[in-house]
Amino acid sequence: MADDQWYYCLKHNRAEQGKQHWFAEVMGPYPDKATAERALDIVRERNRAADQKDGD
Repeated sequence: MADDQWYYCLKHNRAEQGKQHWFAEVMGPYPDKATAERALDIVRERNRAADQKDGD
């Protein structure tokens, strides 16, 4: 079964295609490499939005 989706590997700090690591070591899946490379920024943006919502 081929996995052509992209993941951000927390172990290697880079975007990688396919499930190469244990689920706790990756973030994703993402539709493409560019989005996977932004994984940490996406998490920061989501956390900031959730914190602002909690503050309302």
